Amino acid sequence: MNATTIAFADRRLWAFVIGVIAVTIGVVLHLPMFWMGRSMGFRMAGMPMDPGMIAGMWMIIGGVGVAAYGLLPKNLSKQMAASGELVVAAPEDAPLSWAHWRLMLVLVVALVIDIMKPASLGFTIPGMVGEYGVPRETVSLVPFFALVGTVVGSFVWGVVADIYGRKASILLSAVMFVGTSICGAMPSLAWNIGMCFMMGAAAGGMLPVTYALLAEMMPSRHRGWSLVLVGGLGAVGGYAAASLIAAWLEPIFSWRILWLANLPSGLLLVVLGGLIPESAKFLMARGRTEEARRVMAVFGSKVKKVAAGEVAAAARGKAPPLSGRAFTGKLVALSLVAVCWGLVNFGLLLWLPVELVARGYSMEVSSGLLAASALIALPTVFLVAWIYSAWSTKYSLIASIAVTLAGLAGVLWLASTIGGSPVLPVALLIIGSNGIIAMLLPYAAESFPLRIRGRATGWIAACSKLGGVFAQALSILAIIPTLGATAWMIAAPTVLSLLLVWRYGKETRGRDLRDLDPDGHVFDKSGY
Repeated sequence: MNATTIAFADRRLWAFVIGVIAVTIGVVLHLPMFWMGRSMGFRMAGMPMDPGMIAGMWMIIGGVGVAAYGLLPKNLSKQMAASGELVVAAPEDAPLSWAHWRLMLVLVVALVIDIMKPASLGFTIPGMVGEYGVPRETVSLVPFFALVGTVVGSFVWGVVADIYGRKASILLSAVMFVGTSICGAMPSLAWNIGMCFMMGAAAGGMLPVTYALLAEMMPSRHRGWSLVLVGGLGAVGGYAAASLIAAWLEPIFSWRILWLANLPSGLLLVVLGGLIPESAKFLMARGRTEEARRVMAVFGSKVKKVAAGEVAAAARGKAPPLSGRAFTGKLVALSLVAVCWGLVNFGLLLWLPVELVARGYSMEVSSGLLAASALIALPTVFLVAWIYSAWSTKYSLIASIAVTLAGLAGVLWLASTIGGSPVLPVALLIIGSNGIIAMLLPYAAESFPLRIRGRATGWIAACSKLGGVFAQALSILAIIPTLGATAWMIAAPTVLSLLLVWRYGKETRGRDLRDLDPDGHVFDKSGY
């Protein structure tokens, strides 16, 4: 029985397929208007929506709803009650099988598709400014609402994953990606803002859901490096994909092609979703024991049933304190790292294409330079994953922060020279920032006790989005500092975050996480 058959055994495959077809047709109905603008450089500003576009929008809305209905498990309340009594754990020392490598590959592709959406924002802003004839501050509403959407999505998709399951939530997110590709055919800025919010909401939960799925399926001794590798390849690959599309296709089809690319990439993710295994915990909760055993046999997982109230009682008796200097220091340190990463990734890197164009580079040349920088960063992901698992978790994160600071120093040099190449500074920024985001959430999960691990990691993830929201709020308020001032503004808190991680971060490599406590106490392992 293959993964797709298992996934839809108690769902409505017909409804999901109909929903995907409806969304796809809805997007295709927008393409004639896009193609009509080819003689004007695909400029569509001010064009009235034809009946086909309006019908297509309704088909997308209805199609997403039908697809969501098709993915919803039957007898939901019974399933959720049963799943609360089950715990699925991966073995400690099981070897990696082809199933593990295939899952990692599929999830890397999923993250590349997911991350290339917000990464495309910086390449679309110059084109939007020119086509819509509005100030850069007004166009900054597009990335601002996209990032607000990711913050909302980070919370919403956690609930969706609990109700629909991890596999189903990834599939539903992919369907929404397909629908948001019509952003590339919107004739007004207001419609682009609304669709980009939906895109951000669809993308917001992909990374946490991916980490949750890997944590359940990967053997414990391979969990750290596999999470870092998948996250790092997804981040660098997403930025590389966005920059390559901008370099190769944007000069021909305008900035709109960056959004229309969501159609084939989203459909690819739907197809690849068939290779993602169903959660063994979900299968056991549904009473599909034999199917769950097949999945667990492939991935080496095992399941146990806990008595009602057992976890809560243990938490009450052994819960670590939620305050204290060590806990506060770690939380502030990692939160500040997350905010600085957001300022770099959703602020400086989004502003750079516009800044380069203003300095005399063509959009094609600047996109090509950024693409080259992303490709330079790609091989370093494997090094990041290796040093995280083989050298040090704490100092690997510190090293990535230091590389990011080197990139900021390069931007300061770029701001003070005329005609300097941005390849090395941007490459250092991409290497450092992608190393940070690849390690930050796994390191946070390994740095806090069980009772507060979810809240602490969720807060740090939200801080990474809030840094970008703050950066785009500056754009909207028309107080974007100069390139040099931006680098200084980000460098100062980044230096502070490095010092705080050095002081309060703990080495987690090779340690039993049950021994980690914010105030230095060791709790009884049976209650942790």
